[in-house]
Amino acid sequence: MAQIHCIRKLYYEEGLSVAEIIRRTGRDRKTINKYLAMEDFNQLQPPKRPNRGKSKLDPFKEEIDSWLEDDKNQRRKQRHTATRVHQRLKQKYKASYDCSYRLVADYVKQRKKEIFGQEKDFYLPLTHPAGEAQADFGEADFFENGQRVEGHFLNLSFPQSNAGYLQLFKGENQQCLMEGMINIFKHIGGVPTRIWFDNDSTMVTNVMKAGRRNLTEGFIRFMNHYSFTAAFCNPASGHEKGHVETKVGYHRRNFLVPPPELTDLRAFNQSLLKTCDEDMHRPHYRFETLISELFQADQRKLLELPSVAYDPGKTMQKKTDAHACFTLHGGKHRYSTQPRYAKSWVNVKLTAHDVLVMNESFQEITRHPRLYGRERKEAFDWLPYLTQLSRRPAALKYTGIYELFPVPVRDYLDRLDRESTREALQTMAELSQEATFADALQALLRAIEYGAQDTDSIKALFSRQRSDTLQLAPYIPPPSAPKMPHLKPDIKHYDRLYLTRDDRGLS
Repeated sequence: MAQIHCIRKLYYEEGLSVAEIIRRTGRDRKTINKYLAMEDFNQLQPPKRPNRGKSKLDPFKEEIDSWLEDDKNQRRKQRHTATRVHQRLKQKYKASYDCSYRLVADYVKQRKKEIFGQEKDFYLPLTHPAGEAQADFGEADFFENGQRVEGHFLNLSFPQSNAGYLQLFKGENQQCLMEGMINIFKHIGGVPTRIWFDNDSTMVTNVMKAGRRNLTEGFIRFMNHYSFTAAFCNPASGHEKGHVETKVGYHRRNFLVPPPELTDLRAFNQSLLKTCDEDMHRPHYRFETLISELFQADQRKLLELPSVAYDPGKTMQKKTDAHACFTLHGGKHRYSTQPRYAKSWVNVKLTAHDVLVMNESFQEITRHPRLYGRERKEAFDWLPYLTQLSRRPAALKYTGIYELFPVPVRDYLDRLDRESTREALQTMAELSQEATFADALQALLRAIEYGAQDTDSIKALFSRQRSDTLQLAPYIPPPSAPKMPHLKPDIKHYDRLYLTRDDRGLS
C-alpha cells in the first residue's frame, strides 16, 4: 500500500508523467496505470487468523525475544532485522534449525510492533552510471578490548551494481574519511570517476549560491591526488544519494549486529573489505545477475590508482603547558609529551587512530591513541616523566608533575629521603614499562596500604596482582589488639637438618 501511495503521489501531487514514474520506480506501465486508476481502497481480504497451533519456531522464540529485548539498549539502526535473526539461528543451530525465513519474519515483525511499535519507511531507488559512487557515514557501536565505543562507519556504494564497502572508525573526521576511502580504493584496485557526498564540514566550509561551494584545503588535496570528481547534494537533500543511504542501513544490519567485539580496529577493517566481497555473491535486488558480475562494469570504469601513496594525516603545531601537555578538540582531550618540552612548541600529526608528537626536526617523541567523544579525556604516558624524575628526584616538587600523583602517593614520597625517592620513581618507571602506569600505581597504592616502604615490596605486589593468585584484602588489626613482640628465629636449629651423624658427634 505504501508503494501505491507513493506512485499516486508522484502523479497527482508532483505532476510527473507515467514515463518518469517508470524510470524512477522501475515498475512497468501496466502496473502503474492500474494503481493510478484505483478508486476502491477498502480492505479486500479479512485479516489472517492467528495460528494457535504449535510452530517450528517455538523452541527458538525465547532466544529471539531476548535478542529483540537486548536491542532496546542498542542504537535504533543497529538492531536485529528478521534476516539477521534468521542468519544467526542457522549459524548457531545448523541442521536442528528447520524454519523458513517467512516464519521468522512474521514473528519478528509482530514482536517488534509489541516492543518498539515502529514501522519501516519506504525508499525509492536511484540509478547512476557505471564507475560512479556515493559516500556517507553511519553510526554503530562496537566493543574494543571490552570497552563500548560510539563508532562511525564510512560507506562507499556503487548504485549501478549495488556493490558496497564499509570501514569502521571511532570518529567522523577528515582523517577517518580519507583513510577509509584509501583502504577501499586499494582493495578494489581503482578510484571511482565521480563520488557524491553530503555537505559535511570535513569537506565543505561554505555553500554559496548557484551550487558553488568552498572546500577545505585537505579535501581539495585529497581529491586532486586521486583525480576523482566530487559532487555534493543540495542541503538537507540526502535522498539525492539515496543508494548509499540505503546501503548504510544494510551494512549496519548485516555486518554490525550484534555490535562487533574486536581488539585491533585496523585488522577488523581489512576483514570487512573481504566480507563485502563475499556479500556480492548474491543476485541484484532488481536483476537476476549477481552483484559481483555487475560490479565488473564499475571496475572497468575506475580511474587508476596514483603511483605515489597519499598520507591522510594532518600536521599542526601545539604549545605545551607546564606539565608538557597540550590539548585538542576544544581543550577536551589532553595529551602528554616529555618533561623537557614543557612550555614549548611541538609538532603534532593527527591520523584516524593515533596522535604523533614530534620535535622541531619532525622526529617522533611519543605516540598516543587518538581520543574521541564529547567528554574530557587524557592520554598520558608516564614513562618519560618517571625516568627523568628518577635521575633528579630533588626536582620532583618543582616540576608540576608532583601534583598529578594521588594524595596517598604524594604523602608516601614526602616521607622518603632523596635516595629512596630515586629508587621509588625508578621502580615505578620499570613497572610502567613492563605493563602500564595504572598497574604500577595500583601496586604502589597497595604497598602503601600495607605500610610497606621498600621497593622490593612494590615489585612483589606488582607481580602478585599480575598473577592468577587469589587476591586477599590486607588485614589491619584494630587499635585494641595487643602488640606482640617481634619473633626472631634462631637459624642454628636449621643446621640439624643438614649435619651428618658424625658432624653431630653421634656414632
